[in-house]
Amino acid sequence: MDPADRPLRGFGTIRRGGGVVERPLLHVISHTDLDGIAAAALAWHVHRADRAPIRVSLTGYGEVDNLILETLETGQEPLVLDLFCQRQETVDEVDRRFPEGGTPFLFDHHQTTFDRYGNRPWAVIQTDACGALVYHRWLKGRDLSPAARRAHEDLTELVLVANDRDLWLGQREDSRLWQALVTLLNPTGVLLRLCLDPRAELTPEERRRAEDFVERQEARFVRARSAVQRAGNDLSFLGSDILEFGDVSDFCGLLLDRDPNPPRVVAVAARRPAGDWAVSLRSREGLSGKLVGLLRDGRKVRGGGHGDAAALYFPSHFKEEQILSTLLAGIRTETERSQAPGVTLGDLLKGKL
Repeated sequence: MDPADRPLRGFGTIRRGGGVVERPLLHVISHTDLDGIAAAALAWHVHRADRAPIRVSLTGYGEVDNLILETLETGQEPLVLDLFCQRQETVDEVDRRFPEGGTPFLFDHHQTTFDRYGNRPWAVIQTDACGALVYHRWLKGRDLSPAARRAHEDLTELVLVANDRDLWLGQREDSRLWQALVTLLNPTGVLLRLCLDPRAELTPEERRRAEDFVERQEARFVRARSAVQRAGNDLSFLGSDILEFGDVSDFCGLLLDRDPNPPRVVAVAARRPAGDWAVSLRSREGLSGKLVGLLRDGRKVRGGGHGDAAALYFPSHFKEEQILSTLLAGIRTETERSQAPGVTLGDLLKGKL
């Protein structure tokens, strides 16, 4: 391949050969929570009339870099929703390949992404809405086909349910039930349901099973509260093997919003099948995002998110006690840094980690 062609590959270019015009395969890369699933379903329905077949990957922060690079290398067109890469090398490659005047391919809402890449021409980042709603807004201003416009309208209510869930608005009761279905069916199962039926209205059987899950979830929350390790007013930390996937946001909201003396940060650690750790962070003053910015190094410790909902990924050799002490050191560092603006991060971290 001519090196001059490389910057154009993977960003919606048109290939011509033998009189045939062919658009690259569209690869939708999105997150595994309700927001990411809703965004992926929106993209699938809007584009399927003129872009089928469409590749869809639901993933987390640990794998998104590899998926983006693979997409670019194979000449596919990426559409990245509700998350972004963690390695600067990936961003450098995106910057190098993205054509002048190209169409944005990243639609996100996380504060950490906005702080780092908010000025990039390939990104649409708005922190006042969930990722699916950011993409929904952008599509509204596009020249869509009649079929795509109908799909856009059909998915509106689901996108608003996801927005209610992701921003903790509490205005749509079914948003918690939809999150329960993500746990019951797994993210791919919910995406399949939405590809078949994009309506946000739950069927009677879906509602029954989701409500039963929420009832059992409340019982898990009772056990989890008794196992929380509290470190003063700074941190409430919960280890593995109590909560299930999908419990975390509700449990953290319980501690942050209903506790008479809430901590500054709630952290829930879970050991993943590969052995590494996923640590979900929730706060109410933007501290979760700041912790991610302080502690991730792009190699051993990865992470991402926005101000009050973020995640860190630790290698498998870490112990829960090490994760807890690292988080506390990060909180102290951020507290001291905010109180002493003339001190460098290196000065504050020295001897603490």
